[in-house]
Amino acid sequence: MPVPVTPKLCVDIIIVVKLFGRRNAGIVLIERKNRPFGWALPGGFVDVGETLEAAATREAKEETGLRLKRLRQFACYSHPRRDPRGHSVACVFTAEAEGLPRGGDDASQACSFDPRRLPARVCFDHRKIIADWRKSKGGRGKR
Repeated sequence: MPVPVTPKLCVDIIIVVKLFGRRNAGIVLIERKNRPFGWALPGGFVDVGETLEAAATREAKEETGLRLKRLRQFACYSHPRRDPRGHSVACVFTAEAEGLPRGGDDASQACSFDPRRLPARVCFDHRKIIADWRKSKGGRGKR
């Protein structure tokens, strides 16, 4: 019997980073080492046997070196064309972290950005996700 094809499950994390107790420095984006190239929210595929929260924590640590605080589910995104590699469903989380992000794993670098001033090349539907998050915060996006 053929195995049904289903979307891949992934997590993305909007990490509001603070610089050692000072005011918010922005949100963390990673520059991808692999296709599609560009900037993206930290995240990735959920491993078999892993919870969504554990996947978000693992991906954040691997790609940014940051430990997350106050991890919360934000929204899910499921448009079949949100990822050019194939249909995926993302559970998006929000979290806070302190310190300087640094790229690791499949991220060539990790930097904080003002959510109102994103780089030109943002991958997937992450620009929409960030805009939705900013709207949920009354447009200010926690800066």
